[in-house]
Amino acid sequence: MTDQASTVAAVTDAEIFTGHEGGKLSVAATRPISDPRDLSIAYTPGVAKVSRAIAEDAAKAKRYTWADRLVAVVSDGTAVLGLGDIGASASLPVMEGKSVLFKTFGGLDSIPLVLDTTDVDEIVETLVRLRPSFGAVNLEDISAPRCFELEDKLKEALDCPVMHDDQHGTAIVTLAALRGANLVLDRDIAGERVVVSGAGAAGVACAKILLAAGVADVTVLDSRGIVHAGRDDLNPIKRQLVETTNKAGLTGGLAEALRGADVFLGLSGATIDPSLLSTMADDSIVFALSNPDPEVHPAVAAQHAAIVATGRSDFPNQINNVLAFPGVFRGALDAGARAITENMKLAAADAIVAVASDDLGRDRIVPSPLDPRVAPEVAAAVAKAAEQDGVTG
Repeated sequence: MTDQASTVAAVTDAEIFTGHEGGKLSVAATRPISDPRDLSIAYTPGVAKVSRAIAEDAAKAKRYTWADRLVAVVSDGTAVLGLGDIGASASLPVMEGKSVLFKTFGGLDSIPLVLDTTDVDEIVETLVRLRPSFGAVNLEDISAPRCFELEDKLKEALDCPVMHDDQHGTAIVTLAALRGANLVLDRDIAGERVVVSGAGAAGVACAKILLAAGVADVTVLDSRGIVHAGRDDLNPIKRQLVETTNKAGLTGGLAEALRGADVFLGLSGATIDPSLLSTMADDSIVFALSNPDPEVHPAVAAQHAAIVATGRSDFPNQINNVLAFPGVFRGALDAGARAITENMKLAAADAIVAVASDDLGRDRIVPSPLDPRVAPEVAAAVAKAAEQDGVTG
């Protein structure tokens, strides 16, 4: 194990609970109030002038409130990390952590909102009514397939950026990592066949972005095997996948899918037989991203694959959403974007790998999540893409 792994392993339960005691967030004033004059400016009577100005011209709220730069981090607690459906209250520590990451890496204020309902329309109605209070929505830890419907309805109902990070953050960083791996191996993703194990939120989004980026063929598996046209048990989302994936018309399970494949992308939480990796193409790539336990141990995968990545910080090549979402939202808000487009996501992926391009290697296909260059570069690329797509202003 690395020194970092040893440090992580040494953290005690007492340290963890102490680190969360009282929550991980607080509200800080942007200007001090130290005398009566400060008070009269920040609150009454001065604040009334600002409120009147906004009442006369709603656009002034962008300048004189924090709402335009505030991200709402929203969850119903139905798909939290590897814990599953644990409810709204139990999901709040995760949403607080997300807000800490927004501030630390993107310089953005955010507010966690956990909702005690799983009804899509109720969640949409709630956020529509709260719209004057925030400038963007980060959906988090919402179970599939409801997450797809919820994101689509919110995009239609709200005039601000909306992104389900479990889908698109994962997809952006996965694409960046695949680009980085292929730069190391000196080959083109356009000639590759990728196997995606998992047809939930992350798996579907990854399949879509990989195809949009030019990957030759993507084969997706769910718990019942390869998603193909001959199956009569597919939900609408998986039926859509049939139209664009599995060009070879494969049937069966993981053994059939992996034979001759160039890339394995694990997003299902299930363990796999390591011997199956030996049937893949030469110089294969294995991304075992399930947390906390990868589908296959990286040391074992490395016996068969040229490049291995996980979602964990204690192994090389950590594929972590924090590489994407702070910069994506920062760029969207900087540009005044009304939405987050596919081109903005592709631009984010390119920016991530570009940061690592001067020091790429088999154990470094993406930058460290702690690299301070990442979020600013991603934000700049996303803002530029938003302007090119005409979704600003």
